Amino acid sequence: MADVDLFVIGAGSGGVACARRAAHYGARVAIAEAGRIGGTCVLRGCVPKKLMHLGGHFRELFRAARGYGWRLGEPRLDFEALLEARNAEIARLNRVYVDMLASAGVRLLHGRARIIGRTGDGFRVEVDGVELSADKVLVAVGARPSLPEIPGLQHAVTSDELLEEVYPLPRRLAVVGAGYIGVELASILRALGSEVTLVFRGEEPLRGFDHELRREVAAALAGAGVRLLAQARPERIVPVEGGFVLETSKEALETDRVLLATGRRPIPNTSGIGLESLGIRLAADGSIPVDAGYRTAVQGLFAVGDCTDHAGHGLDAAQHDLTPVAIAEGRAVAELLFNANPTTVNYETVPTAVFSLPQAAAVGLPQQRAEALGRRVKIFRTRFRPMLATLGGGEQRVFMKLVVDAEDDRVLGIHLVGGEAAEIVQGFAVALTCRATKAQFDATVALHPTAAEELVTMWRPVET
Repeated sequence: MADVDLFVIGAGSGGVACARRAAHYGARVAIAEAGRIGGTCVLRGCVPKKLMHLGGHFRELFRAARGYGWRLGEPRLDFEALLEARNAEIARLNRVYVDMLASAGVRLLHGRARIIGRTGDGFRVEVDGVELSADKVLVAVGARPSLPEIPGLQHAVTSDELLEEVYPLPRRLAVVGAGYIGVELASILRALGSEVTLVFRGEEPLRGFDHELRREVAAALAGAGVRLLAQARPERIVPVEGGFVLETSKEALETDRVLLATGRRPIPNTSGIGLESLGIRLAADGSIPVDAGYRTAVQGLFAVGDCTDHAGHGLDAAQHDLTPVAIAEGRAVAELLFNANPTTVNYETVPTAVFSLPQAAAVGLPQQRAEALGRRVKIFRTRFRPMLATLGGGEQRVFMKLVVDAEDDRVLGIHLVGGEAAEIVQGFAVALTCRATKAQFDATVALHPTAAEELVTMWRPVET
C-alpha cells in the first residue's frame, strides 16, 4: 500500500486547491513546496498587486472628494509604509494557507520534490531526503517570468521585486512590456507618483484583448500621464550616475529603475523534478502536454496550471494562465480521482481583468476573435462619464462593449474599461456561461443609478 493516495508537487493555487479537495473526499494527501506556501498569486502576483492598485486609487478619490464638499489637507503618500503593510498582509495569507492545509489533513513537506521512479502503478517521490510512495502525482509547479536577452539585463527588475521588496518610490520608471503585468504596474506606479514610460513592441498595449478595449486603455494610460513608447524594442541597459539608461530601438530613456514585464509566456518550472526519467516529452517551452482531463502521457501523473501546455487545448495561454483557472483545474482532478465526478473547466467564459487605473475587464470573445471564427456579429457600444466625475471632475470615461452573434442572438463577449470593471464582469460572466442572449439582457430590468445598468440598456447596434 502506498504512503499516500496523492502527492502534489507545488503548493500554489492549483496544487493547494487539488490537495484540499482530495483530502475532503478522504484521500491521503501530501504536498511539497520549495518556497513559501501560496504560489505566485498570493506571494508576488494578484494579491500584492491589487493592494497596490487600491493604494494608487486613493489619489483620484482625494481629488474627487473636494467636489463632494470634503475639505482635506494636501495628501502625502508614505510609499514604503504601503509596501510594509502589503507585505504584512501577504505574510498573514501565507500562514492562512499553511493552516488550511493542516486543517484539511494534508501533509506538508518543505523542499523541492523530485519523482525518482515507479513503484508498481504508482510513483516514488523524494523531498530533501524524505521518500514517499504515491498512487497518483499532480504536478502544479507554476512558471517564472521570461526575460529578453539584452546586455545589462542584470540591472533590471521583474514584477517579483516590485511586488515583494520594500524600496523607495522611483522618480522615473521604465516598464518594458505591455501585457497584464506591464500595464498594471505602469499605471499603479504612475498613480502613486512615478514618472512612467511604457515600452512595447506592438502598436497598442494588451495583445489578445478586444481591439477597442486596447485603444481605450492606451488612451486612459496616456491621459493619466504614462508615456507610451510603442513599436520599440529594448536593446541595452546601461548604468549611469543616479540611475540607468534604457536603450531602445527608438530612443534612449534615462530612468531610475527598469522593469522587465515583456508579456511573453512564462517559463514552466518543470526542470529537475524527474519528468524526463518517466518518459514525459515536454513542449518546446518546457510545459507539460495534458489531455482534457489533465492527464499526462504517464498513467497516474497529472498536471494543472501554468506549467501545462494549454495550447494543446486550442487555448491562448496568455488568456488562461490565470489563478482561478489553475484552481478550477486542480479541483477537477480531485473530483475525477476521488469523487467519481469527471468535471470540465469552461474555458470559453473565463473572466479576466487588468488592474490598471482605470480597470479593464473582459469575458468571452473579442470582436476580432469572433470574426476570425466565422461568426457574423453585432456590436453594441457605449462611452459615458462615470457618476463620480459629475461632482468630482476629471476626464475619466467608462467604455462598454457587447459582441453578439447575429445568427442566434447569443452574447459572445463583454469588454469594459472603467471603475469596478472587474466586479461587473465577474457577475456578467455567469450570464455568458449560461449562454445568455441579447434579448435576455434586454429583458433584464436595469439597476439605477449604476454603471453596470448600461449593459442591459444598450439596444441599438453600431456600425462596425
